[in-house]
Amino acid sequence: MIPKRIVIFTGGRLGPWALDFLTPDDLLIGADAGALFLVEHGLKPHIALGDFDSVTPAQLAYIRENSGETHDYDPIDKDYTDTELAWRLALSKKPQQIVMLGALGTRFDHSLANVHLLRMAQQQGIAASIVDEHNCIQLTTDQTKLFNSSYTYVSLLPLSEIVTGITLTGFQYPLQEASLEIGQSLGISNKLLLEDGQITIKQGMLLVIQSRD
Repeated sequence: MIPKRIVIFTGGRLGPWALDFLTPDDLLIGADAGALFLVEHGLKPHIALGDFDSVTPAQLAYIRENSGETHDYDPIDKDYTDTELAWRLALSKKPQQIVMLGALGTRFDHSLANVHLLRMAQQQGIAASIVDEHNCIQLTTDQTKLFNSSYTYVSLLPLSEIVTGITLTGFQYPLQEASLEIGQSLGISNKLLLEDGQITIKQGMLLVIQSRD
């Protein structure tokens, strides 16, 4: 059975807020400490995976006891981070949507690498986002509709060298057929004026970041 939505919990910033994003039909994947977070909050990951170098042997035993499946990886002999392993597994199941929680944290290298994972989902036509208490990050190559929410700001940052044909409707600062080059901050801190807004681009990869302080 193809899951409608997969939610990945990984080892960055997590808290009680993350539990509010769950629905009963979600397929849950816990990566390393993300799996521990799930079981400690009374939730059973369908799949727990990683090298589990962020948990103690006792915690790993607890994860095994409370997960549907556990996939172990050698901490040395692996090509991907635990988060990317979880992401690739989620993609292989061809869901309609993937949401990743705990992908942002104090390690900027990991956070940035996790944002780059959105490109793989976009290439397969799978809606994907990275969410934490202050941010919701998506990637678009055509058009995206946003709705007014508790995230106050909307920022646009190119993931490709240049993004062309950017048109914004329903925003405080509209754009018409604009271009953004990587390294520019022109797209930072816009706001929706209405209940929803539309972002359309003609070419390139554009990160859409909804955020709040």
